[in-house]
Amino acid sequence: MEQVLAGREVVVSGGTGALGKVVVERLLAAGATCHVPAREAQPVEGGSERLHIVGGVDLSDEAGVDRFYDAIPRLWASVHLAGGFAMAGVTETTRADFVQQLEMNTLTAFLCCRAAVRGMRRAGHGGRIVNVAARPGLEPRRGAGMAAYTASKAAVAALTIALAEELKGGHILVNAIAPSTLDTPANRRAMPGADASQWLSPAAAAETILHLISPANTEVSGAVLPLYARA
Repeated sequence: MEQVLAGREVVVSGGTGALGKVVVERLLAAGATCHVPAREAQPVEGGSERLHIVGGVDLSDEAGVDRFYDAIPRLWASVHLAGGFAMAGVTETTRADFVQQLEMNTLTAFLCCRAAVRGMRRAGHGGRIVNVAARPGLEPRRGAGMAAYTASKAAVAALTIALAEELKGGHILVNAIAPSTLDTPANRRAMPGADASQWLSPAAAAETILHLISPANTEVSGAVLPLYARA
């Protein structure tokens, strides 16, 4: 398998989740060294010496995020998969629920982007950032019954485009993917009657992320790519 990321340092937030594990595996296969922030350190079975899971990192804490990124001397790419989902009608959504969705999805992406840009500028070789929006964030009418989640993911899409414009002179490319329902064990448990064959495979999302952070991508920035499979 071609080592397109050989010698490259990459952060993957949410790298211990269902999608994150697939993304990390794909990036390791491409030669990257992966740094994964986690609330708690987790054992790595059959792990690579190029995989570093760092416990005690709260991605909603500015100082903690900065410390994590500051420890990576030559950051090339930062992929932000961390987040959360909540399904609830507007009258059942409290202020705390709304703020939680913004913190889990938008604030974590912003803080990681901010720290990544600082690290990439220190390294002086440009870099790549990939965020994760969602289909309802691009098509808000699909967000009925999950307005807080939809708003938080729409904000991630807007953040991506704004940062791409701000950073276009510094060789830091910023993009996002906007997947439809992912075929993960959690989604299969939550929707046992759904046709999972219509869902997006995590492997397909991982390949798209790999392309976006590859050094071969020298032009694409400010894109929020719909990954809708057949659903």
